[in-house]
Amino acid sequence: MKKTNIKDLTVGNPMSLILGFALSLFWGMLFQQLYNIIDTAIVANFLGKEAYAGVGATGAINFLIMGFCMGVCNGFAIPVAQRFGARDFKSMRTFVTHAIMLSAIFAAVMTVVVSLNCRQILVAMRTPEDALEYAYGYIIVIFFGIPVTYMYNLLSGIIRALGDSKHPVQFLIIASVINIGLDLLFIVPLHMGIAGAALATVLSQAMSGIMCLVFIIKKIDLLKLSKEDWKRDRSHFAILLNMGVPMGLQYSVTAIGSVILQTAINSLGIDAVTAVTTASKVGMFFCIPFDALGSTMATYGGQNVGAKKLEHLQQGLVAAVKLGCAYALVGFIVLYFFGRTFALIFLDPSDTACLDNAHLYLIINSAFYIPLALVNIVRFLIQGMGFSMFAVLAGVMELVGRTIIAVVFIPIFGFPAACFASPVAWILADAFLIPAYISVKNKLKRIFDGQVEVY
Repeated sequence: MKKTNIKDLTVGNPMSLILGFALSLFWGMLFQQLYNIIDTAIVANFLGKEAYAGVGATGAINFLIMGFCMGVCNGFAIPVAQRFGARDFKSMRTFVTHAIMLSAIFAAVMTVVVSLNCRQILVAMRTPEDALEYAYGYIIVIFFGIPVTYMYNLLSGIIRALGDSKHPVQFLIIASVINIGLDLLFIVPLHMGIAGAALATVLSQAMSGIMCLVFIIKKIDLLKLSKEDWKRDRSHFAILLNMGVPMGLQYSVTAIGSVILQTAINSLGIDAVTAVTTASKVGMFFCIPFDALGSTMATYGGQNVGAKKLEHLQQGLVAAVKLGCAYALVGFIVLYFFGRTFALIFLDPSDTACLDNAHLYLIINSAFYIPLALVNIVRFLIQGMGFSMFAVLAGVMELVGRTIIAVVFIPIFGFPAACFASPVAWILADAFLIPAYISVKNKLKRIFDGQVEVY
């Protein structure tokens, strides 16, 4: 096998393994968020407040659709990680080919259906009228790029499933730099407006997907596919769908709650939308370590279940929780004292009302970062263990939390109530996920003790 960063996460100190894997993901996600901030700042500075709010108003629907794509691809990668952990490379390659076929079908259907209906969805979400055309012009281009979203997320997920978190990050960083350059080119000299910003995103993601494909073909001998690997097998399709669809639905169910919440926030006017958009951009930056830990635990769980090492898996959970809680405290302290300063990246200092609301949103959300850490770590670990349906149920709990805040409390208390929507959602999800993990671990222990296959 050619020299790569493929890594066995079933052997060694769990803290070191998780920290090393997560750090690679962290730097890539950090750079991606930096590019997102620059991308948004370019829109705000060159196209104005309405365009900026228009992009922000698409956040929930963007997460609804693209989250499903990412969830499905992450789910498709789990059987690959499990077969890698079990050293069943023939079955692993069959899962790869079948995941490619399913992804192509999903991408084609979703592109057509979503593109035809996105304007109606934006109207139904009560997107502010002065931001509606900007929102539509941006999101329709993003949705035309659904196939490249599938390509990058599937291929990068497969590479990570084999323990290599470094190369997908490198490709993402390269693509992010390209994205910034294309943003400036399309918006400033070419005057393509909001559609130019979206097109830059789609083209850069296509570039990252192509780099993943070239890397797999040239560097990973374990994924050299033969004609036999493409022979269709219903059992492999069934396993992939049982893993991928629930994970996609988990993202979408969670996003439905965000759509309902966004609709309630939209009803408060463009200033509220602007404040939440700003706080969300800053918050996403500070939540990168939680996202990195979550993605790490999906691969860690998959490989260790494949190798039938439940004790090693449990040790990894403890290590990840320690890391997540330590960072949560740091994140809260920084945002409490400097959240307003970060918001100034996007807002004019004279816009004091938006600045105050954005800072309030950041303080309240960051005060509940420990529950957020647990949501990411435990949910992704359960998914990696092969029980994706629990992710959907956890997403339902988040949906319930955000819906209650949006429907009951925001009409009464206004913007301050919106600040508590995500914390309530995280706490409800944890109340489900922690007992679910204990149940799943005990079930797998009984399966392994009886020497029964996972599937």
